[in-house]
Amino acid sequence: MASATAPPPVDRPVRVYADGIYDLFHFGHARSLEQAKKSFPNTYLLVGCCSDAVTHKYKGKTVMTEDERYESLRHCKWVDEVIPDAPWVINQEFLDKHKIDYVAHDSLPYADTSGAGNDVYEFVKAVGKFKETKRTEGISTSDVIMRIVKDYNQYVLRNLDRGYSRKDLGVSYVKEKRLRVNRRLKTLQEKVKEQQEKIQIVAKNAGMHPNEWVENADRLVAGFLEMFEEGFHKMGTVIIDQIQERLRGPQSAAFHLESGEGDKDDDKEEYYDDDEDDSDEEYFEEYFGDEELNPHIIEKDEKKT
Repeated sequence: MASATAPPPVDRPVRVYADGIYDLFHFGHARSLEQAKKSFPNTYLLVGCCSDAVTHKYKGKTVMTEDERYESLRHCKWVDEVIPDAPWVINQEFLDKHKIDYVAHDSLPYADTSGAGNDVYEFVKAVGKFKETKRTEGISTSDVIMRIVKDYNQYVLRNLDRGYSRKDLGVSYVKEKRLRVNRRLKTLQEKVKEQQEKIQIVAKNAGMHPNEWVENADRLVAGFLEMFEEGFHKMGTVIIDQIQERLRGPQSAAFHLESGEGDKDDDKEEYYDDDEDDSDEEYFEEYFGDEELNPHIIEKDEKKT
């Protein structure tokens, strides 16, 4: 049971300590530190941040390194001093070393290193040096990571568009091609929907009977999708053939070397070069030559108008 809070000093700034991991530093972290800073009219806020070794051992992998997390805290306006490599559990020796008057944190219990489920702040609560802060609902490091994981494919495409290679992102050749093709398919579907809406407006303005319009629209869309599926299948076949060709490359090269065919200039590791990348646009241009079916030609025309 926590004892009564000890009275603060009156002849100097109150030294308040807050600690945490502060991975992907966000406004929820900043608000908690703001509360700690404003605990007293005259507060000196020390913020402890656990090292990578301690964090990975007791909580799990972080996105940011310890140095990045320390530096993020130094740029928060509420923080007066950062204490690197902070301990997971606070004891009297640590309080005395840094002349800490109070420890600020939210009231949720956090497990210590004993494995028995004891609260890491049990000691400071017992001696009356605990100041409670409130968590900010709707934001946490876990929430941010969850958003990224949920929309993983979109962020992969985002970074590929910004110049990262698939190797930088740990994405296979097949995965990259599938993501790009799916995006083109989604773009085309959106354009089909847009055209359907335009037809609806035209039919409405022309006073066409609803049943007549539905029959015409269904027939047009069905014909369009049939042509698209045929072209899409051809494009998929080309991608599969290219992948198989790459996989056969090393075996074919080894056969030529063993049989004595070819010359020394052929040994350029071209079969292993995954950086040669035919874009999806070339596939669409080859198999969707019709301007009405090719989204890239449509986009170019729209930019001109």
